[in-house]
Amino acid sequence: MLEQIIHRLREEVAAAEDDILKFFREIVAIPSMDSDIDAVGKRISVEMMRLGFDAVYVDRYGSLVGRVGEGEKIILFDSHIDTVGIGSPEQWEWDPFEGKVEDGKLYARGALDEKGSTPGMVYGIKIARDLGLLEGYTAYYLGNIEEWCDGVGCQAFVDWEGVKPDFVVIGEPTKMQVYRGHKGRIELEVVARGKSAHAASNQFGDNAIYKMLPVIRAIEEMNDRLPSDPFLGQGRITVTRIESVSPSDNAVPDQCRIFIDRRITFGETKEDIVESIRRLLPADEASALDDAFELEELVYMEPSHTGAVLAYEKYFPAWAISEEHELVEAGQRAVQALWGEERMSGKWDFSTNGNYWNGKIGVPSIGFGPGDEIYAHSVGEHVPLADVVEATKFYALLPYMLREKGAALS
Repeated sequence: MLEQIIHRLREEVAAAEDDILKFFREIVAIPSMDSDIDAVGKRISVEMMRLGFDAVYVDRYGSLVGRVGEGEKIILFDSHIDTVGIGSPEQWEWDPFEGKVEDGKLYARGALDEKGSTPGMVYGIKIARDLGLLEGYTAYYLGNIEEWCDGVGCQAFVDWEGVKPDFVVIGEPTKMQVYRGHKGRIELEVVARGKSAHAASNQFGDNAIYKMLPVIRAIEEMNDRLPSDPFLGQGRITVTRIESVSPSDNAVPDQCRIFIDRRITFGETKEDIVESIRRLLPADEASALDDAFELEELVYMEPSHTGAVLAYEKYFPAWAISEEHELVEAGQRAVQALWGEERMSGKWDFSTNGNYWNGKIGVPSIGFGPGDEIYAHSVGEHVPLADVVEATKFYALLPYMLREKGAALS
């Protein structure tokens, strides 16, 4: 039975290959930076409607939604369709959106992170429907905003649309392996306040930048002492931005602000992390500690491209599911059935929407996508075109493997 399914699945994907790659090149060519996914969402909507999805719409927050089936179990395919910017155009040796193809790889902004999974997901859902592999399932494609705040579009979909999936597949790059977790993070800011004075008479001021220096040094020294987990690895902490405020370039700054990216591993709580940083803040002899320094936990409040705002705490939990979880096992059996080999499960080094799906609301989640994450956000960002096509087979087969837990090649 499974052999017949694999044979038909390969035939269907082979017949659709040109359409899949044309669709991929077209969505990569549409800029979707700064969380503006309106234009690329319209192009993906056209494809889903052409393929006969039961419903295609833009949700209240602005994510693109496609639905096929009416089964009791819900499986959701998650692909963020926004990208980071291109930086300085002079860095690029080719048009970052038109891209270039070399050695079977497409080099372009967003090709890897993460538009490469959308064609496979969209066509995979369609092919799964046509081959009867979605029996008992409702399948959703969610093309969302993720680059600036992991999970915000997902929470809006669950809270505002009232759909909570039973399983999630995240399309971030995984080198065509099943991934099952990653570290979390929390984003914080520390503000130091001083006293302004003319730079020529700086002895009358209290330089906020100088006040911040011991905190920065303490954060640097903290990094190597952070806890570690055998699977997720060690926690990390980095000061990623520093800003100051003064009346002019010739005045002592009276405020200094640093931004902290703190990566979280298992065994750490949000409260303990915040308190550990608070303990780094030195007491000020001239004023109370709370007046001299302030530690701020950040909340994402930026409007989406529809103007909707969802207050989203910038705390993103670490998460992982076990090798023995039914979703991981189904994914691994799909890999073996499709490509005749066993591939180790893995984890991402960066953060994905999994910190919401599994980390915050406990929905079993795995990752599977074309390309290697190490090239994300770089001017050398690329993805193998063959993997974009091959991933379609995985997305189509997974619901069947999840339902038929004993399915194996006979």
